[in-house]
Amino acid sequence: MSTFRFTRDGDDALEALLETTCREIGAEVAKIVPADKLQALALGGGYGRGEGGVLKTASGDAPYNDLEFFLLIDGPPRLNEQRFGHAIHDYCHRMTEQLGIEVEIKITSLDAIANGPTSMFYYDLVEGHRIFAGPDDALASCRHHADASRIPPHEATRLLMNRCSGLLYAKQRLAKKDFTREDADFVARNIAKAQLAMGDALLAAHGRYHWSCLERHQRLQRTDATPELLAFHRDGVEFKLHPVSTTAARDELAALHAKVTAAAWSVWRQVEEKRLAKPFRTPADYAHDGNKCPETNALKNALIRLRTFGPKGLLARPFRYPREALLNSLPVLLWDSADADPRWLSRQLVASVATPADAIPAYQRLWERYN
Repeated sequence: MSTFRFTRDGDDALEALLETTCREIGAEVAKIVPADKLQALALGGGYGRGEGGVLKTASGDAPYNDLEFFLLIDGPPRLNEQRFGHAIHDYCHRMTEQLGIEVEIKITSLDAIANGPTSMFYYDLVEGHRIFAGPDDALASCRHHADASRIPPHEATRLLMNRCSGLLYAKQRLAKKDFTREDADFVARNIAKAQLAMGDALLAAHGRYHWSCLERHQRLQRTDATPELLAFHRDGVEFKLHPVSTTAARDELAALHAKVTAAAWSVWRQVEEKRLAKPFRTPADYAHDGNKCPETNALKNALIRLRTFGPKGLLARPFRYPREALLNSLPVLLWDSADADPRWLSRQLVASVATPADAIPAYQRLWERYN
């Protein structure tokens, strides 16, 4: 077996299972994509970086995180998605059912990664991956993405947006009449992700991000982060490496959710005040302020809005990137929902919204496209 480890401390059986599974996936992909087109199949995510989650069970260690593969195929990714996507995604579905964890294969190309702008995603992939089809040095031409100081500030915002969206969905679960064990696990998992993301976003905003969650915690300790934020981050690291099924009751989870949500606004405010160079006193002040995506192209945004919303998307803010609707709506829905104006939310999300609760499904649909 390879000396590469998928986890920090998973047992030999788990490491062998992951190795065998990934090799099987690599072999199957090589059957679907012709050799002259296949550039590489790279395992990213936590397991690709050697920090995958280890779930302790009565029968031994088990995988917890998704298996996130990136399939590099020569040529335009959209055309390759049309040509190979159905077979690839059908295979992922079968493997997901077999393993009990999500198996995801994203189709891209070496040129798309090498010539794309540096992002947190590209940084993490280049710094920590394992090749299961193609040459081991397949990503050598992408090493320029390994400089964390090149990660743009809006990537820290995007990370916070995604993890705070998880807090929003957890808030929705906590309000359910019938709160199940599945709901409890969902809430606990999304709280833990937000705990980790708050410190990670601050590091990224100051050019100090690192691919390893353990190193990130060390770096955060050397900043002026509050004791509360450090404790949250420590708990987030622990959950990432050693996830558990929660035994907490709804009230206990609700109390923790409230604390993390309050802290998340403080971090959101710090990150966005630094990025946009202006103060934001309240979530509403932020939500109703100007352009949140100044790095995007206005004319391209209009075409994207037309594709996303249809002609209605051009009636208001026609030159704004659709993610801005998420950045505007999320602070109101998560931190200021009592004063939310359904008409304003309707304009933001280009959807019919009668109450703030009605906005969450529309928000989630848009989030699934622009997270």
